[in-house]
Amino acid sequence: MRAKTPSESLTILTDLVLPGETNYLDNLFGGELLARMDRACSIAARRHSRRIVVTASVNHVAFNKSVPVGSVVTIEAKVSRAFKSSMEIYVDVWIEDRQSGSKTKVNEGIYTFVAVDETGKPVEIPQITPETDLEKERFNGALRRKQLSLVLAGKMQPNDATELKALFTS
Repeated sequence: MRAKTPSESLTILTDLVLPGETNYLDNLFGGELLARMDRACSIAARRHSRRIVVTASVNHVAFNKSVPVGSVVTIEAKVSRAFKSSMEIYVDVWIEDRQSGSKTKVNEGIYTFVAVDETGKPVEIPQITPETDLEKERFNGALRRKQLSLVLAGKMQPNDATELKALFTS
């Protein structure tokens, strides 16, 4: 199975925030943004694996800035690391200034998807070969994030989390 680059899974969704998608402060509902992010990540995961994919977890989401009604929102997602059947997808959310067209990063998230067959059984997927400095940074951090999630879920003993231990013993 040929390894792929993160750019092969790049998914960019651009949309407008409408009044029916906002809260009382006229900002995009957090749940609406999460759904958009999940869709973009799902497409990126499918592009990477070429299989049916399911959301396994939302590992991290940072709501750094509100997204006002009328904003043009761009969501960029791509696979940051692939494991046996699971993959981590990093997603960045940008809004565009209506006057200047400049973009500001407002949110980010890390999702985990699993590739499955038609019966829901996990299937093996291609590995990732990061190219850019940012892709390499996200790739290297993915194993630590996975180990932390497994330790917190009680599925891995802390002593077995070698990447996490290395952070504290270096």
